[in-house]
Amino acid sequence: MQKKLLVRSIITCAVLGASGQAMSEDSVFVGHLADMSGPTAFVGKVYADGVRDSLAYINEHGGIKGTKLEFETVDYAYKVPQAISNYKKWKSRKQMVAMQGWGTADTEALISFVAKDKVPVFSASYSGHLTDPTGKNPETKKPAPYNFFYGASYSDACRGLVQWAAQDWKTKGSSGKPKFTHIGANHPYPNAPKAACAEYATELGFDVQPPVVVSMKPGDFKAQCLSLKSSESNYGYIGNLGGSVQSLIKSCNTIGTDIQFMSNIWGGDKQVFQAAGPGIKDYIFPTMTPFWTDDVPGMKLVREISKMSDESGNESRSHHYMRGVCSAYFMKEAMEWAKDNGGITGENIKKGMYANTDWVPKGLEGVCLAANWTNEDHRGVNQVNIYKGNYNGGDIKIEKVTSVTLERRDDWLGY
Repeated sequence: MQKKLLVRSIITCAVLGASGQAMSEDSVFVGHLADMSGPTAFVGKVYADGVRDSLAYINEHGGIKGTKLEFETVDYAYKVPQAISNYKKWKSRKQMVAMQGWGTADTEALISFVAKDKVPVFSASYSGHLTDPTGKNPETKKPAPYNFFYGASYSDACRGLVQWAAQDWKTKGSSGKPKFTHIGANHPYPNAPKAACAEYATELGFDVQPPVVVSMKPGDFKAQCLSLKSSESNYGYIGNLGGSVQSLIKSCNTIGTDIQFMSNIWGGDKQVFQAAGPGIKDYIFPTMTPFWTDDVPGMKLVREISKMSDESGNESRSHHYMRGVCSAYFMKEAMEWAKDNGGITGENIKKGMYANTDWVPKGLEGVCLAANWTNEDHRGVNQVNIYKGNYNGGDIKIEKVTSVTLERRDDWLGY
């Protein structure tokens, strides 16, 4: 009898042990940093909704081939120390296998941490500094092997805008060298493409003017607009977003600054146009997804995902929301590959990011641009779709201007 009880006890322990192991393998943790209350909350909330809705939708539809995604969204208010603190907490207490990140300053500050810990970070920072995984380019300050993002880098997007501006100058029949100015706060996010874009503008024949510093907070920017006016700049790249952009446009209209504004991807959306009002005229900006009303196959899935936080399905989502969806779904499919190839670990998720070419997540055709990541080049997307926005008596009109495909030059890697 004692022997039988002992055998049963051993079997029970073995079963419980196996069950506990199965349960631990049946879920993985993903951290999610978001800015809901800081200086970039204007777009941070929108993008965060895209990520959160996607993670929730993935769980409701089988997770990662049966593995549940545990996730936590933290509003770090765009503060680097808070981002680092949350990262460390998630890594030590939750055994985080991947993270959906946000800003440039915090993402760049975490490069060495995530490389050492082998935690892939899918950021909403598109800094070119995150694109060189091996340090192949001698100019790369810090190799970023575990950093990924969906879309063209800030540098490549600005290069695409400068290409458009050079052609626009010729089309208008203008003579002489066009003048180009970088406009934005003295902060890692607006500064990320500043040097790279200025070099390319010079290469294309622009007369590059000294940068004009504009706060990321809304304010009276007439002094900056007077600087732009006195320099006779023809094209200005705006590195800020939200209220700062609205203030800049209104200030420059007040003093009659004649300049063609072009913005980074976060600085151009219907909310900005609506708030800036009549001042929006031929405003040029890039996108990496279609718009809510566009009829493309993948919008069916996006609309279903949107219902996770809007059951009515009536809320109109911006292109920032859809980039959040794309970021989550590229991560999802890399996790699926990882599960089939040794398990859902950070290292395997990274390998999964290299498993496909001309990669569009299933169900998001026409929404997410085809991406190509390799273990030597993390410039996943080198296509820049350029649009023009206008405000006409309350009616906001957005139309596509052109699409630019950037070269994958070695000297642009990580820059």
